Amino acid sequence: MAMAMAMAMDRVLISGSMAYDRIMKFPGKFKEHIHVDKIHALSVSFTVNTLEESFGGTAGNIAYNLALLGGDPLIISAVGGDFEKYREYLSGRGISLAGLQLELRVPTAVGHIITDDEDNQISAFYAGAMARPYIQSIPEALLAIVAAGNALDMVELTQKIRRRGTPFFFDPGQMIPILSGEELRTAMEGAEVLFGNDYEIGMLLKKTGWSMHDILKHVSAVVTTLGGEGSLITTENGEIKIPVVKAVDVLDPTGAGDAYRAGFARAWLRQMTLETCAKVASAVAVFAVETYGTQNHVFTLEDVKARYEETYGPGFPL
Repeated sequence: MAMAMAMAMDRVLISGSMAYDRIMKFPGKFKEHIHVDKIHALSVSFTVNTLEESFGGTAGNIAYNLALLGGDPLIISAVGGDFEKYREYLSGRGISLAGLQLELRVPTAVGHIITDDEDNQISAFYAGAMARPYIQSIPEALLAIVAAGNALDMVELTQKIRRRGTPFFFDPGQMIPILSGEELRTAMEGAEVLFGNDYEIGMLLKKTGWSMHDILKHVSAVVTTLGGEGSLITTENGEIKIPVVKAVDVLDPTGAGDAYRAGFARAWLRQMTLETCAKVASAVAVFAVETYGTQNHVFTLEDVKARYEETYGPGFPL
């Protein structure tokens, strides 16, 4: 019983999507094929030169990276009748399947992602089983991450997590256009960290009608990822810019944000400062950037330490 409790207290609940990702590469620049004066009647087609299917989804990607870091992720998500090969894959990596909700009559979600030569992306997402609300009970954990997934879950789970007193990160990402301003304001309330890239944070500010100052009355910190420019931590005490860990070769940015969240969470659980958490996060994310697909990269803690100390100097905290 004591061992089970210890494991639970190191556990991170991860709510979000579970999906098969179909990742494509467009050998050009989207902007050269989109005419602004014709945006009202947009009709574009891009011929891609690569197509890879991999395991993905926000929850799956975060859990994969957290497991590589020695964490204990528990995914909270609905999956479809075609999930078996993904199930075997997760099980083989020691990731708990106890939180999955199986919906046999529908397929697992599918994401289609096209990336151009400037790392811009166009995505289409079929929700499948993810459209079904998560109705199972929520287990105890040391931290919860509520990432982009079922819209109803993103609001209701944060309410349940708050009532339980579990600290949580909120990462609405691709669901910002779907959630209303009121839903976003309700869901982020009390979050330890609100995550988003610079475009997402801008969209969230517009959708909620809040300024950054307003948001910081409701969350402890906002972390804005800036791609190759690093990341920005904003609190009531000001801003801290975190330099990026440079990639040896930028192959595919898909999933880098999820890897970043996993690294940040692992350092946060070790009670590191937000600045240190963001540095660890960047050192994890670089492995995703250097590999096609969201869960095709591998690393050890020694690998992450090496990349961390190349950029930030000695003092890797994990």
